[in-house]
Amino acid sequence: MYDTILLPTDGSDGIGAAARHAGKIAGRFDATVHVLSVVDTRNRFESPSSGLSADAWLEAERERAGSAIEATVAEFPDDVSVETTQREGVPKTEIVDAVTDVPADLVVMGTHGRTGLDHYLIGSVAETVVRESPVPVLTVQLSDE
Repeated sequence: MYDTILLPTDGSDGIGAAARHAGKIAGRFDATVHVLSVVDTRNRFESPSSGLSADAWLEAERERAGSAIEATVAEFPDDVSVETTQREGVPKTEIVDAVTDVPADLVVMGTHGRTGLDHYLIGSVAETVVRESPVPVLTVQLSDE
């Protein structure tokens, strides 16, 4: 039923919950989990007072994405096949594009469950992926582990 599971990660606290779900499904179907982290290239935080140049900010984002992948992969049992990818762009767009590029049969991703003003200001990557993904998406509430 599932051969390839896409697991996007941004390194958020609680991502282990999504990784454990993906690992269980992968184990049941002998699937490969494809762990993806997106380097957000929008550089929303560059300002004269931030102290970071655009290049420094982008490099920090690349390091964050690499660390997010490493931490997420560490959550899987040894018998789960895992592949990793780092992409650059707008996270929600890159995740949806990765579904067909990988190609994935299922997306498992964490959600912070933000509502109200936080949801309006920050937006929801998970919500966009659920609406635009051509394959089923399992969302897992991220919790403080």
